[in-house]
Amino acid sequence: MFDNTYIQQRIEKAQGLRELGINPYSNDSKRDTTILEFLNKNKDIESMENKRDESLIFVVSGRIKFFRIMGKATFIKIQDNTGLLQIYISRDNLADGFYNDIFKKYFETGDIIEVGGFPFVTGKGELSLNATKVSMLTKAISPLPEKFHGLQDKEQRYRQRYLDMIMNDEVRQTFQTRSRIISLTRKFFEEKGFLEVETPMMHPIAGGANAKPFVTHHNSLGVDRYLRIAPELYLKRLIVGGFEAVFEINRNFRNEGMDSTHNPEFTSIEFYWAYKTHHDLIDLTIKYLYYLLDKLGLPKKLQYDDMVVDFANISQIPLIESLTTIGGVDADICRDISKIYDYLKRQKISVKPGLNLGQLQGELFDIYVEKKLINPTFITDYPVQISPLARRDDTDTHNTQRFELFICGKEIANAFSELNDPLDQLDRFSQQVASKELGDDEAHVMDEEFVEALSYGMAPTAGQGIGIDRLVMLLANKQSIRDVILFPAMKIKK
Repeated sequence: MFDNTYIQQRIEKAQGLRELGINPYSNDSKRDTTILEFLNKNKDIESMENKRDESLIFVVSGRIKFFRIMGKATFIKIQDNTGLLQIYISRDNLADGFYNDIFKKYFETGDIIEVGGFPFVTGKGELSLNATKVSMLTKAISPLPEKFHGLQDKEQRYRQRYLDMIMNDEVRQTFQTRSRIISLTRKFFEEKGFLEVETPMMHPIAGGANAKPFVTHHNSLGVDRYLRIAPELYLKRLIVGGFEAVFEINRNFRNEGMDSTHNPEFTSIEFYWAYKTHHDLIDLTIKYLYYLLDKLGLPKKLQYDDMVVDFANISQIPLIESLTTIGGVDADICRDISKIYDYLKRQKISVKPGLNLGQLQGELFDIYVEKKLINPTFITDYPVQISPLARRDDTDTHNTQRFELFICGKEIANAFSELNDPLDQLDRFSQQVASKELGDDEAHVMDEEFVEALSYGMAPTAGQGIGIDRLVMLLANKQSIRDVILFPAMKIKK
């Protein structure tokens, strides 16, 4: 494994330190200051007459990112989680023999070290630390990628995310942003009176969404289980049980294809709110987006790839209307199965045979509308046939009280007034089962236990799911979901 010549040389250096009585993997760090703290505490030294303060001693630690030997002195730069700091190491400031016999021989780029010393400003005006003591904390036996080209290969970056983070500051910043978004999300919903809960990750039935599940086996019970594709049906059971506002920041698993917006394992927040409708959720979602922008210090006009998203320009439009006004499909075509098939055929677009009207309207939307939705757009009034868990509209029984939020041509959220009629739910599940028997792998399965829960009475409720990964992509201006997931799914390396 470690047969590379350069790695062997570093292994020999680690052994050389041991022979000198120095542990190359010590565990006695005395760090008392982060790099950011050092820079903030000493920013006024520039105004001092000699631009140094030897009375102040700081101990900092970090990874060596830059190394330049200049005879009797060396400039290095070390990095910790808070920043990058230049260190000046002079032979005359260290213990006798340490500089030539230990530092120059055994220390190199990639090593994690600890440095004690005082602040000063170099002749070029850079606040630095003048070292009086240098210690090895961790000897890196694998060399870092070459400085000027860095780590560019996408495949390697995703497989070795730790190396990606070492070499690319922007990557660490992206994941710090992601962590902050999740933290802010939790805070927002708690402040609105929602209770955070946890529901099972392994389900006896793959329910809560139209998706193909991952299958595992429970040895003790002797039965197969399905990794969660959505927490919806368990969260709604809690509304039946008397909770009125619940949320879960959850991991979901869907055994489907991978592309720039899909990873088999992904994060979302789902929340359910009793005595509310999907109209209330539109208002809540807008407040949530503005809350994130404010707390993250982002403007309401954001650059995303080659697009500009205007969060001050939020709109709503029914799905069928969007097919005509945005997609350019004639209105008389949109409501007729045979006309839709003929239209798609003329456009040289093939879809599965035997689709119902709602499914075909969904196909038209995916093809002609979705990618055109740049500014935040709530698409409302989805057909019943593609919304098996949503409440029917009271005035138009073909449609449901549902919306999806699209930004930059991507679905960000899915919400609806929940179906709480157990007989209607049973009938919809039956229709989904029929679709599955006809070959629809993603159709919902029958869940009699959930229907039974509804039979005890669920208050009128609105529920919503928001994709955290896609939201981070948007707010961090990343075009691939792999850039916002620490360890994305990868093909086996051959």
